[in-house]
Amino acid sequence: MTSNSILSRIDHFWQVLTAQHRSKRPNLSQLRQHPCLLPSFVRASPIAMQYLQLLGPLDWDHFPERDLETDWGTPAVPYASFAAACLVKLDQQRVYMPQLRDYLVAHPALVWLLGFPLVPSPHYAWGFDADASLPTARHFTRMLRTTPNPVSQYLFDETVRLLQAELSTEVDDFGQVISLDTKHIIAWVRENNPKDYVQDRFDKAKQPSADPDCRLGCKRRRNQRASSKEPPPTPRDNPVPPSVSIGEFYWGYASGVVATKVPGWGEFVLAELTQPFDQPDVSYFHPLMADAERRLGFRPRYGAFDAAFDAWYIYEHFHRDDQPFEAGFAAVPLSKRGGKRRQFDAQGLPLCEAGLAMPLKLTYFCRTTRVEHERGRYACPLVFPEPTGASCPIQHKNWPQGCITTLATSVGARIRHQLDRDSAVYKEVYKQRTATERINSQALALGIERPRLRNAQAIANHNTLIYVLINLRALQRVRRKKATRDSAERSE
Repeated sequence: MTSNSILSRIDHFWQVLTAQHRSKRPNLSQLRQHPCLLPSFVRASPIAMQYLQLLGPLDWDHFPERDLETDWGTPAVPYASFAAACLVKLDQQRVYMPQLRDYLVAHPALVWLLGFPLVPSPHYAWGFDADASLPTARHFTRMLRTTPNPVSQYLFDETVRLLQAELSTEVDDFGQVISLDTKHIIAWVRENNPKDYVQDRFDKAKQPSADPDCRLGCKRRRNQRASSKEPPPTPRDNPVPPSVSIGEFYWGYASGVVATKVPGWGEFVLAELTQPFDQPDVSYFHPLMADAERRLGFRPRYGAFDAAFDAWYIYEHFHRDDQPFEAGFAAVPLSKRGGKRRQFDAQGLPLCEAGLAMPLKLTYFCRTTRVEHERGRYACPLVFPEPTGASCPIQHKNWPQGCITTLATSVGARIRHQLDRDSAVYKEVYKQRTATERINSQALALGIERPRLRNAQAIANHNTLIYVLINLRALQRVRRKKATRDSAERSE
């Protein structure tokens, strides 16, 4: 009689507990706002509370979740739970999905907190089987390469919104000065392993079978003197030893980032984009700037770039019409390509080597470059539009036919040559390039350079979540600093 009574009470308790686990749990945002909704075993877990504070500030209420109502035999894993678990994986520096799964099994409070569908079990004090509630490691990997990247980008949007709101009371120029740079990513293929013999290792026509999306690219190139047992004969005209071009090639991808630096508060990521490694640096500019401006709500006034971004449309993007030079510009070193630095007259006409303004002879539309644009062809003023009868003051080698110069008609083409790179304001803006270098250093520590992944979509999601975590950590540092300062002010 007593035994039946105990069994009936246990059965009733188990039915109630099962119904609770099957009901919809609050998301991370709601749990952070209402910690009273947390079960006691979650509140008693330092790890779970740590990640509630890290991930809770994001707006999970409007997360772009997929349809979870379709019955596929087993409950569908929510995108939100998966994304949050991947952020835990990155924060804990777990390289492989089985390591993440083992970590979650060891912390069942995290399994409950992150919102995974639970499998009730009476054998555990918390009422569910953490191991049975989690998808397999293979399914985790499958989700990483099939989850749409806009899902991760939503979390990225949230981090920028939170940082902008948190710093709005401290600075009034958040995001006005940005820098842009790229970081190479080495694909997980045998062609990148120098100890593995691969015939025609760097033949771009032979795609690695392990990763169909990676591409061959050059990280850096340098000149090196040609080696030989016998020294080459010294040339009569130019006695310089011959050199050969040496490149550092990889199969892989590249990640471009836009970052901003706030003195005294740190560096923050505003936009990111992952592309195959064969894409040039300038291909990142327009999509990254579009994302950064969408998140900030305005166009930054200044940009700092390296010489790879020395293109007319970079300067044009930051130029402010009818405003002085200091109002906004792109700080980019003048590259060696394109010949020497040009001079212009007050009307914007290029000056020839003799110092004469060259009139515009014709214009045409160039469609062979990355950015289609209008070009102008400028001619010698002594022969166009009519011969003046005067002779070239410097007797240029092209005389008497006269010189011809072709330039983009955009104002950016003139700014490229007229930019005062010795001014104090230029040097101050150019220093902001360290923001991307510091961000890349943090991303390197989180494993961005050598991901153990073999799919472009997986690597893109992996990179986006890395920058989400970098911004979340920065947000915590900002809030701690403000709290410490406010506490010190109240104690005075």
